[in-house]
Amino acid sequence: MSGQRTTASDSYFPASGDPRYRVHRYEIALDYRPGPNRLAGTARLSAIVGRAQLTEFALDLAEFKVGRVQVNGRAPHYTHRGGKLRIRPAKPLAAGVAFTVEVHWSGNPKPVRSPWGGLGWEELSDGALVASQPVGAPSWYPCNDRPADKASYLLSVNTPSAYAVVAGGRLLTRTTKASTTTWVYEQTAPTSSYLVGLSIGMYQTVLLGDPGLGGVPQSAHVPAHLLPKFSRDFARQPAMMQLFEELFGPYPLGEYAVVVADEDLDVPVEAQGLALFGANHVDGVRGSERLIAHELAHQWFGNSVTIADWRHIWLNEGFAKYAEWLWSERSGGRTAHELALAAHRLLAVRPQDLVPADPGRKLMFDDRLYQRGGLALHAIRCALGDGAFFRMLRDWAGVNRHGVVTTAGFAAHVARYAADPLDGLLSSWLHEPSLPPLPAPPTPARPGNPPAIGGPRGV
Repeated sequence: MSGQRTTASDSYFPASGDPRYRVHRYEIALDYRPGPNRLAGTARLSAIVGRAQLTEFALDLAEFKVGRVQVNGRAPHYTHRGGKLRIRPAKPLAAGVAFTVEVHWSGNPKPVRSPWGGLGWEELSDGALVASQPVGAPSWYPCNDRPADKASYLLSVNTPSAYAVVAGGRLLTRTTKASTTTWVYEQTAPTSSYLVGLSIGMYQTVLLGDPGLGGVPQSAHVPAHLLPKFSRDFARQPAMMQLFEELFGPYPLGEYAVVVADEDLDVPVEAQGLALFGANHVDGVRGSERLIAHELAHQWFGNSVTIADWRHIWLNEGFAKYAEWLWSERSGGRTAHELALAAHRLLAVRPQDLVPADPGRKLMFDDRLYQRGGLALHAIRCALGDGAFFRMLRDWAGVNRHGVVTTAGFAAHVARYAADPLDGLLSSWLHEPSLPPLPAPPTPARPGNPPAIGGPRGV
């Protein structure tokens, strides 16, 4: 596992997070009432001071009423404004020591404002969901909101019993008392704050495929009226899991869940061990199958292998885009090279002002970044050949499992698999705005046979 950590503020969101300490565990207990959209919570953070003594530190938390704060069991001085909970402990915290922070908060959660609209907690017509990328996590819990600061999570949610609660990780207990039910999930894998997923709604649960001994449990949480279409649209997800384990290495988490909200969403959203789709992504004719592959691939690239800074976002999105092409190639659709040619033609007539390795905050979710990232990987595949390319890909996911990475680290990794230097190729695809020509296709263009196709079953 990569031990790389950053000690500087994020280049695109310097106001988010506090690099002077890191959190290794969050224990969060929430009480949520969907009708009035009322949230009350307590959080206990176990953290470690960095290389310098801390006389004060900050957590990210949106506009809630803060009821109590404690550091190592003692009341500190604190202020809360502008999305920052600034805490001054009674005694300075020495460099390298472990400490705990406890925060109680309450209020009406709402998305935080961003250049891409509201992020984080979203109240639905009947329930709620969380879609935090990149800086929406403080909309519902206090956190050190930096992608490189990864921690384990214990999440307890109490809500009216008519609702199901779905979160990333393993469901430990579900306890009903009177008219409410408490759901407790644990995510033991190191997780970025923006990747903590949660959905509260009226769902029916189905299992996808049969994981068998040592397989990956896959569940889906779907409004009952969408189940017939869902059963067709997601029937091939178990085969995707099988293929991606072959190409990328073992699935890096304990389980995988998908949620379909009973409302339309602009795009699906990945979370740790979880993906959220809208009702509009279920059409009964597999119209969104590439998105199913994209979100699943993020469990390796983005969630397990996490970027150290948001300027490296192509390492998330370019890899997930290329996984779409690999799924198409291996399941009987167009080859990756055919899809790369189509993407190249599309980009050739669009503005050439995006640098994939550092697109700038304004363009970090531009579709051109996704396509250029996928094309960069295809160009590397053409240069290395399939054998070396897929070894490189599996090793990248394996060596950096649950770690954090940078573009420079990826370039150094790729160089180990190349017979000839690839500095020029990597520079032209990742660090230059102009679109390079697409290389000749790799051989063979369609390796192996598509995996077996499975389907969902009721639970």
